[in-house]
Amino acid sequence: VFVEGAVPGDVADVLVQSRKAGQLQGKVDKLLVPSPDRREPVCEHFGVCGGCKWQHLDYQAQLRHKQQAVEEAFRRIAKVEVGEFLPILGAPSPLHYRNKLEFTASDRRWLTLEEIRSGETFHRDGLGFHLPGHFDKVVDVQTCYLQPEPSNAIRNEIRDYARANGLSFYNVRSHEGALRNVIVRTASTGEVMVTVSFGAQSTPEERDGLLSHLRARFPEITSLQFAVNGKFNDVLYDVDIEVFSGRSYIEERLGEVRFHIGPKSFFQTNTAQGLALYEIARDFAGLTGRETVYDLYTGLGSIACFVAGQSAKVIGIEEVEPAVEDARVNARINGFDHLHFYAGDVKTLLTEQLVALHGPPDVVITDPPRAGMHAKVVETLLVLNAPKIVYVSCNPATQARDLALLSAGYTVRKSRAVDMFPHTHHIENVVLLERKYDRYVPDTAE
Repeated sequence: VFVEGAVPGDVADVLVQSRKAGQLQGKVDKLLVPSPDRREPVCEHFGVCGGCKWQHLDYQAQLRHKQQAVEEAFRRIAKVEVGEFLPILGAPSPLHYRNKLEFTASDRRWLTLEEIRSGETFHRDGLGFHLPGHFDKVVDVQTCYLQPEPSNAIRNEIRDYARANGLSFYNVRSHEGALRNVIVRTASTGEVMVTVSFGAQSTPEERDGLLSHLRARFPEITSLQFAVNGKFNDVLYDVDIEVFSGRSYIEERLGEVRFHIGPKSFFQTNTAQGLALYEIARDFAGLTGRETVYDLYTGLGSIACFVAGQSAKVIGIEEVEPAVEDARVNARINGFDHLHFYAGDVKTLLTEQLVALHGPPDVVITDPPRAGMHAKVVETLLVLNAPKIVYVSCNPATQARDLALLSAGYTVRKSRAVDMFPHTHHIENVVLLERKYDRYVPDTAE
């Protein structure tokens, strides 16, 4: 039974909205007795905005449920013995933890029930987050508690300037409008990047006016960039991004390691917990400085660079070419000349030829996307038979599936969950696997 808006322990009348095989979905019609874990949400947009859906649940209760979700995935899907479940690592603060947010402009902002009932006429241009189930409307966000300032100030200033100066807001149905998206990145170093995406109908004068205003209003912006996106989707990976003022990147640090973050770079969106996650992965690996480490799905080389100081050699593989270019830059600025990065699909590049070139891995660190590892990658890992595998996952279900396959050659020694995204159901988990046999021999059919 899934109930929108409920908290475990609530006593409520529930309106059932759909029935499927073995599943009911509904929403709270009347709350009779609130759960002791229920809390008052801090955000005025809670319940309308699609983010922070657990904000009405006490944070310690959130951590308990996330830990339970990981352990249940291992029991029900992996069906493997886990040597030790270490306690979940909660975030230092469940608010203002994100270093990146993307806001969407729309000329059809969502009106609240109170606004509709008032009979008044309201401005429909808005800048905020997509409303769940309504791709063409946004919740016009005034204050978001996910990202530290100057995020709110920048977003609100852009909206106010656009309204005051007649910049049209984008309409996703007709694909018309000047102001389309805004991406704000903030770093623990204090540096700030703002990327404004304009529609194809925007004029150079409109773009220059808004960007010049932002530069004057927020001198703390380290990197101010823009793109003109004439596509039918908002993705900017295949769109040219130009620097309006400042640098083309901002600098972030994890411990002593420096990273250049560009407008298209993928980086852990919770910097503090990202550092903790990498420290756990490094500790699980037990590096002494003599190991050859294979870092699969390396992204911009964040884990590879983080463990470089305790490794003899690190081999990183990543499918996205721009991320590999970022990884090479990050290795260079940190003076790591023993890191080697390859662009391509892991299942294609992780071969006998690569192992012959760099030597067999002493430790494999893998941090795949939510879909987990391809079955061919799992097979290759079993054949490589590295003494240790450290598996970092953002999806305990697919991680558990892969662990079931890896159990043919590995034992799960430790597991520790890390809460990267408070007030959501998402959870990261790190697992240490140790090989069972000096040489893996696959089962063969008679």
